[in-house]
Amino acid sequence: MTLYTPARTTNRPRIQRPHSPPDGPRRFRIAGADLSASVAVFLIALPLSLGIALATGAPLQSGLVAAAVGGIVAGRFGGSPLQVSGPAAGLTVVTAELIQRYGWRTTCAITVLAGLAQLGLSALRVARSALAVSPAIVHGMLAGIGVTIALAQLHIVLGGTPQSSTVANVLGLPAQLANVHPSALAISALTVTVLLCWPKLPGRAGRLVRKAPAALVAVAGATALAALTGLAVPRVDLPSWSSHALPGLPEGPVLGIAAGVLTITLVTSVQSLLSAVAVDKLVAARPDLGRTVPRSGLDRELAGQGAANVVSGALGGLPVAGVAVRSVANVSAGAVSRASTMLHGLWIVLAALLLVPVLDLIPLAALAALVMVVGIQMVSITHIRTVTRHREVVVYAVTLAGVTLVGILEGVALGIAVAIAVALHRLARTRITREERDGHELLRVRGQLTFLAVPRLSRALHQLPRGSHVVVELDGSFMDHAAFETLSEWTSGHLAHGGTVETTGPSGVRIAEPHTSPDAAADTASHTCCRPWTPWHNHPCGEQETDGADGPEETTAPAETRRTSGLHLASGIGKFQRNTAPLVRDELARLAREGQRPSQLFLTCADSRLVTSMITSSGPGDLFTVRNVGNLVPLPGEESGDDSVAAAIEYAVDVLRVESITVCGHSGCGAMQALLGSGPDDPATPPTPLRRWLRHGRPSLDRMASRRHAWARISGRLPADAVEQLCLTNVVQQLEHLRAYESVARRLAEGSLTLHGMYFHVGEAQAYLLSGADEVHSYDDVFTQVMPSDHLESDHLTTARAS
Repeated sequence: MTLYTPARTTNRPRIQRPHSPPDGPRRFRIAGADLSASVAVFLIALPLSLGIALATGAPLQSGLVAAAVGGIVAGRFGGSPLQVSGPAAGLTVVTAELIQRYGWRTTCAITVLAGLAQLGLSALRVARSALAVSPAIVHGMLAGIGVTIALAQLHIVLGGTPQSSTVANVLGLPAQLANVHPSALAISALTVTVLLCWPKLPGRAGRLVRKAPAALVAVAGATALAALTGLAVPRVDLPSWSSHALPGLPEGPVLGIAAGVLTITLVTSVQSLLSAVAVDKLVAARPDLGRTVPRSGLDRELAGQGAANVVSGALGGLPVAGVAVRSVANVSAGAVSRASTMLHGLWIVLAALLLVPVLDLIPLAALAALVMVVGIQMVSITHIRTVTRHREVVVYAVTLAGVTLVGILEGVALGIAVAIAVALHRLARTRITREERDGHELLRVRGQLTFLAVPRLSRALHQLPRGSHVVVELDGSFMDHAAFETLSEWTSGHLAHGGTVETTGPSGVRIAEPHTSPDAAADTASHTCCRPWTPWHNHPCGEQETDGADGPEETTAPAETRRTSGLHLASGIGKFQRNTAPLVRDELARLAREGQRPSQLFLTCADSRLVTSMITSSGPGDLFTVRNVGNLVPLPGEESGDDSVAAAIEYAVDVLRVESITVCGHSGCGAMQALLGSGPDDPATPPTPLRRWLRHGRPSLDRMASRRHAWARISGRLPADAVEQLCLTNVVQQLEHLRAYESVARRLAEGSLTLHGMYFHVGEAQAYLLSGADEVHSYDDVFTQVMPSDHLESDHLTTARAS
C-alpha cells in the first residue's frame, strides 16, 4: 500500500493517507441466487440446445458447444449481464438451409465470419438503433416465443414428438390428444404441479424449503418418480463426442457464402439486441435489481455475441444469439449478475463430459413441462394490460401472431410496420372543437398539428367572430411549419381587427403566441421575472406577486424581511406549480416508478451562488448531489462524528453505482477565505462547529504551501490571488481524499469509476475542468476552460476545444 504524507506547516500530528487500493488477490464471489438461477437455466438450455441441433440437421454436439460458448464467452464479454445466449430457435430455418446447401463444415466457417462481422458492427457503434423498438413489439416478441415453445413442448408432455412449425403443432394436437402417453403425462403433471405450488408453500417450513429453486426440485422429483416406478418414458440421451466435426475452409460460390454470412449476422444481431432490450425491461420490473444491475450496453453486447460466434464456429458449434426464453428464465429465477449466465455454460460443459449417466435418467417429459411453463409465463397479462392502456394492442397482437406463425424476424418486422402505421395515424389524427366559455371563444386542438390538419384548422379559425377574445388550447407535442404559418397569419389578422388571442397548453398554462409584435417582444425581453435563473430580489414583478409587499425602504426591519422572504418562497413554489410542474410531471413520475439512477456524484460547495443544475445543464435524476461548506471530503476516520459525506460516497458508489465523481469548487469561496485567515488551533478557545469542520480543509493549505506540488494554473495563467489558488488546490486535494475511500479505490481499480475536478468562476460564469483528473495518481493541476462548442464525453471528462 502506498502511503502519502503531506508537507506540514504546523505542529499537528502526521497522518498517513492511503492512495491506492489494498493489495492482494481479489476473490471471485458467486451469489446463491446466481447459483440456483444457473441451474434453472441449464435445465432449460440442455434439451433446447439438443432439440435445435436436431431440427437443423447439425451434429447434436454442436448444440451443446453453442450453449456452452454462449454462456461463458457471451456471458463474460457481452453488455447485457443477465441475458443468456446460445443456439436460438429463430435461427433454425436459416442454419438448416446453409447446412443443406454447403455442408456442416462450411456452415461453421460462415458462423466464424458472421462473428467477425458482428465485431466490426460493434466497432461502428450501430447497435443503439435497437432502442427504436416499441415496447409493444418487445412484449409481443416475448409472448410469441412463449407460445411457440409451449406448443412444441406440449407434444412431448403428452408423450409425442413436436412438429417443425407452430401451425403443424396446432394441427397435430387433436391426434396427439387421442394418443396420450400415460407415463409421460404423469411425469409432466408432477413437474408442473411442483413448479406452480413450490413458490406458494406456506409457513416457516415453506420459507425454508423455498430456498431451493422450483425448477431443480420439480425435475429432481420427476426423475426420482420415473426411476422408482420404472416408468417407460424417453430420457435424455447425450451423444458421443467421437463423431464431432470441426469447421473447414468455405467451399461454394463467393456470393452465396457472403449472403449466408450477412443473413447469420443480421439475424443473430437483431435477435440478440431485441432480447437485450427485453431483458432490461424485465430487470426494471424487479425492485431488487432495478438499481444494482446496469442497463445493457448494446454495442458491447454486439461485440460479445460476435466473439461467441467466432469461438462457437471454430469449435464446431451452431450460431449463437441472445435467447429470450432462457434470459427470461434467468431473470425470473432470481439471477443478480452475469455469473449465472457463465455458470450455466460451465454446467453444460460438465454435463456433456462428466454427468452423462446422471443426466440420462432425466425424463424428457419433465424438461418439456418445465420449458412449457416458462413459455406460458412469457405471455404476461400485465404486459397485455399495459399495451391495451396505451392503445398499442394491435401492434402487440400482430407481433405475437407474426412470431408464432412466421418467425421472430418476420414477426418483429410486421410489428414495426404496424407500429409505424399507428404512429402515422395518430400524427394525422387531429380533433378541433369550438365552444363559448365565460364570454370568450375556446378553440381546442387535440393531437398533432401537421399540414394534414391545416384545412380543418383554417376553417375553424375563420368561423370565430371578429374582435372576440379567443383562447386557443393546444394539446399536442408537435406543430409543423404549415400549421404554424396558418395560426400565425390568422392571429395577425384577428389582432388587427381588435380581437385578442391567448394560446395555452392543455393545463391552461399560457405559452408564447405564434405572432408577437416588436413592442411586446421588447417588453418581454425586459421583463426578466419570467427567467428561472433570476434571483427573487431582482424580480420587477415581485411586489405584485407578493400581495402588496412593501418596497425596499420598508423591508429593512427583521420581521418584514422574514415576511418578504416567506412570500418570495411561496411565490416561487406557486410559479413552479403553474409553469414548470406540468412540463416535468411525466418525467418525475417515471423517476418515481423506476427509482433514481444518477450517473454522477457531484460534490460541491453549499454557496448559494452555485446552481448545479444550471451550470451542468442537468435535469432530475442526473446528479446525486452532496453540498457542504467548502466542498470538503473528510478522510476516512477523521469525520469527527459526522459521517454524512462518507455515507453519501458509499451510497453513490456501492448502491447507485455512479460512473463518475466530480468535485466542484468555485471562486470567492468563504470557506477558503476562512482557512487562509485562521491561525493555529488555540486549545483555550472552544472550537465552534464551523472551525471543527474547516479542519478537513487544512490538507489543502498544506498542499498549497508545499514545494513538492506545483501551483495550480487556470487556463494557462496563474491564479489571481491566494484565495483563488487555495480554491483550485482544494479541488485537487479533495480528489486525493476520495481515493482513500475503500469503495472508491476498488471501483477505480476495476476501471468502472472516474474522478473529475471542476472549478466555477462565479463572476465570469465560466466553468473549468481539471486536466488529467481521470488518471490513476497523476494530476496536471491545470484547469482548462470549457468553451461553448466543447463536446464532453461521459466517460472521459477532460476537455478539448472542438475543431
